[in-house]
Amino acid sequence: MTPDQISQWNAELRSLSPLEITRWAIAQAGGGAIVSTNFRPYEAAILHLATQAQADIPVLWVDHGFNRPATYRHAELLRKRLGLNIHAYLPKISAAHYEAIHGTLPSLSDEAKLKQFSTLVKLEPFQRGMRELAPTIWITALRKVQNPNRAGLDIVSADPNFGALKVSPLFYHTDAELEAYLAEHNLPNEWDYFDPAKADEKRECGLHAAWGGEAVKA
Repeated sequence: MTPDQISQWNAELRSLSPLEITRWAIAQAGGGAIVSTNFRPYEAAILHLATQAQADIPVLWVDHGFNRPATYRHAELLRKRLGLNIHAYLPKISAAHYEAIHGTLPSLSDEAKLKQFSTLVKLEPFQRGMRELAPTIWITALRKVQNPNRAGLDIVSADPNFGALKVSPLFYHTDAELEAYLAEHNLPNEWDYFDPAKADEKRECGLHAAWGGEAVKA
């Protein structure tokens, strides 16, 4: 696809509902759509949308092993509630192994170590999942308000890191709108989530940043 085509799609999709955007994305995929999740706050919304549009859509989850108990319970609840077709990918090193060898998790002040950690526990297993599932369309929960890097994206964007067309049906939604969506559909939320590969909500773990593409090629 060309930049002009993506711009046209974004202009056309801007007025559609998230469910209409999700159905559009799946229609473009020709059977090759996936949705990714990490079961963070508000993820129930994108998973609900995706399974409404395609009940058996593959759900790519990188379980890096450092999730808190509440996040694992939340994942299991949504798996049962929505009938999720989860494809879980784990790092080649367990959380216990990492901590035994490297000690504490990287701090926000050590950017180089954070990137190495993210590559090990998130980018490598995610790349493995993308290669095996080989999607043409990757549905995400990215939103404009999440951080400055994501603010520069749009509903549809080309993804050079993993070679799929990225579609984010909730891109322009606020937290308040997602709260209302969850309430309307009686969906649970999860507030104890923590991603050690990001260390801070305004920082990228690499999946949606240029440096992540370089890391998975290395």
